[in-house]
Amino acid sequence: VLHSLRYQRVTVSEPSPELPPFMAVAFVDEIPFMRYDSERGQVEPRMLWMKDRAEPGYWDTETRVNRKYQQKDLSDLKSLQVLYNQSGGLHTMQRECSCDLLSDESVRGSFRQGCNGQDFLSFDLGSGSFVAADSTAQIIKRLWESNGITVEFKNDLEHTCVEVLKKHVRDRQEVLERKEVPNVRVSGKDEHGILTLSCCAYGFYPCKTGINWMKGDEIWDQETEQGGIVPNSDGTFHTWARIEVRQEQYRCQVEHPRMPEPGIFAWEPESNGNLTLVIRASIIAVIVILLIGFGIWKCQSGNTQGGGW
Repeated sequence: VLHSLRYQRVTVSEPSPELPPFMAVAFVDEIPFMRYDSERGQVEPRMLWMKDRAEPGYWDTETRVNRKYQQKDLSDLKSLQVLYNQSGGLHTMQRECSCDLLSDESVRGSFRQGCNGQDFLSFDLGSGSFVAADSTAQIIKRLWESNGITVEFKNDLEHTCVEVLKKHVRDRQEVLERKEVPNVRVSGKDEHGILTLSCCAYGFYPCKTGINWMKGDEIWDQETEQGGIVPNSDGTFHTWARIEVRQEQYRCQVEHPRMPEPGIFAWEPESNGNLTLVIRASIIAVIVILLIGFGIWKCQSGNTQGGGW
């Protein structure tokens, strides 16, 4: 998969302060970039690049669309409760629509609906038909297919979704043109005779990267604690790798598509020694200043006493 766009909607029958009746989240390449819930009633950008690149009126349009989804999904959930003969209690409905742009420029799309965490209905793009998980889902399948909604689903997944995906990817890449190569920082902490080395890479795009600790030319992956690749607010990513050692013969290797060759980064413990020297020099300087000041004060005190004060 080269790029992906995914919309998720969740509806609940008994909301709580932490769980609104309706919530929708949109993802590009598995990174959330847009969010809506029935409590706020407004679509909100989750990434700075999305906020900066949106066309005038974009957020108002998306808000109207999601308010319609909110009304429809809440109504559909009530209908499902009737079909399943469910009266009270917490019930949920999940809907997901996604499209993938593959490396060979082909398109893959899907629609899935679940009820209470179980599969309910899905749309097969290849055959252009719905797949029902049980007899109740068969009722909805026949209803939708009789309304001719399959043509609309197929067009949305094959064309509309992909066009939106390409636009978002293009906008994001334009924003991130100057923020692609990883910035790497290596730090160390000596505690109880164990040296903990940390290697952090941040500000890189795309998210594919490799970060490892090496001893000599050997990668020590089993001894390394790896952090996940996490998105930043500007659409770039950061990650880290940490290792506990008893020696200082380790280096951090970072690989990224935008780097011509793997970068090797080492911890420089002498920087800590320099800091110690600076602190010691500062302390000595303060002591000297205090001694000079004390001597001047003594001289002035002696002169004052000699003058009859």
